[in-house]
Amino acid sequence: MKLLNDVIENIQILETHGNLDVSISSLVINSNKIKDNSLFIAIVGNNTDGHLFIDDCISKGVKVIVYQNNLDNYIQGVTYLKVIDTKEALGIMASNFYDHPSRKLKLIGVTGTNGKTTIATLLYQLFRNLGYKVGMMGTVVNKINDKLFDTERTTPDSITLNRLLDMMVEEGCKYCFMEVSSHAVGEKRIKGLIFSGGVFTNLTLDHLDYHKTFDNYRDIKKSFFDFLPETSFALSNKNDPNGEYILKNTKAKKYFYLLKGDADFSGYLETKLIGEFNAYNALAIYGTAIALGEDEARVKEEMKKLEPVVGRFQYIKSPSNVTGIVDYAHTPDALENVLRTIGDMKGNNKVISVFGCGGDRDKTKRPIMTRIGYDMSDVVILTSDNPRTEDSATILNDMQKGIESLTQDKVLNILDRREAIAKACTIAKSGDYILLAGKGHEKYQEINGLKSYFDDMEELKKFLK
Repeated sequence: MKLLNDVIENIQILETHGNLDVSISSLVINSNKIKDNSLFIAIVGNNTDGHLFIDDCISKGVKVIVYQNNLDNYIQGVTYLKVIDTKEALGIMASNFYDHPSRKLKLIGVTGTNGKTTIATLLYQLFRNLGYKVGMMGTVVNKINDKLFDTERTTPDSITLNRLLDMMVEEGCKYCFMEVSSHAVGEKRIKGLIFSGGVFTNLTLDHLDYHKTFDNYRDIKKSFFDFLPETSFALSNKNDPNGEYILKNTKAKKYFYLLKGDADFSGYLETKLIGEFNAYNALAIYGTAIALGEDEARVKEEMKKLEPVVGRFQYIKSPSNVTGIVDYAHTPDALENVLRTIGDMKGNNKVISVFGCGGDRDKTKRPIMTRIGYDMSDVVILTSDNPRTEDSATILNDMQKGIESLTQDKVLNILDRREAIAKACTIAKSGDYILLAGKGHEKYQEINGLKSYFDDMEELKKFLK
């Protein structure tokens, strides 16, 4: 139990109704997770409004309501606190409730369009190999030392985030490496956290369904670095056109990485990772370790042992010498990077690319991705990704707009992803490369709002025998 006054410390309260001298057992934003003496925060979301569930929460035992919209009535025995923005208040309250766990370890945030998962995961690997107790939060999984916890999104909600950080502190973790999505920054999920460092990977076309314009997307990423404290570090990709702009107003100590040229960290490092984009990821990992005070020679030695991340340029070879690659590439830049890497490897052999585009997401990238696949592949099989609530055929039509004026001889449209993978495996000859892009580590396909088990790598292994 926590005293309410301790939980609402540093929050601007506009109105108070009821008694502040109460204790609360938990913070909740989901009415289905109510316990006796819970505090409910009414979040205004994109699809629903928490204010609609206030009465239901009170009937389940909630003693404190934090809200931002005007209410019609106040029930006796319940404390009501009005704030300007419940999302912002939630972040601060969650940090207060769990006694500020981000201050008790070194929290490093990794943000950018591509590379977040690889960098955060391999930093976790590296620092575990260096002998530290380490936590990780990201797209694929959350980890506390060797314990695994499921993840629903790249960056969890503020309550889950602080609870996991608190558990890391309890387990003796010195570091936590966390993917920070633009949605998490925009939705203020990281409000109240103290970061010891931030890493910027790159910025390309993505999430315009949420951010509306590229400039908005860029500036949301930039705001993460704007609020880093003076005691932290900020590491940025100097090769990216926005790499220096991103750090323009940060108070943190600035570092830059670059494969070739003048930067704090440059050159190629020896790793098991494949491709130029992974060479940049390796530099970001190395730069972070050095910024955190690790020995250069030891870091370089340990980086040779790092294992590639599941679903990130993960490959197998068939008995007939066909190379199958599964990658999470779901943006134009990521797809281009992966296909360029395969192009450098393939010699005179063919590249067969299989990909779709997600439903209910940024539509502007659909024709662009198709054109990239067309230009950089010998055969293109357009299929479904996670159509979610959109019609798969409609998504495919949007993708086709990128190649309308081009010959369709090397393009196949196969809506069923399993059939598309099977077809790619059937037409591949010895020495050829098959790329399954877009889903990577995901173990499901979401169609009509329902998730069914589906694993690209499993399908690839099955059809390549």
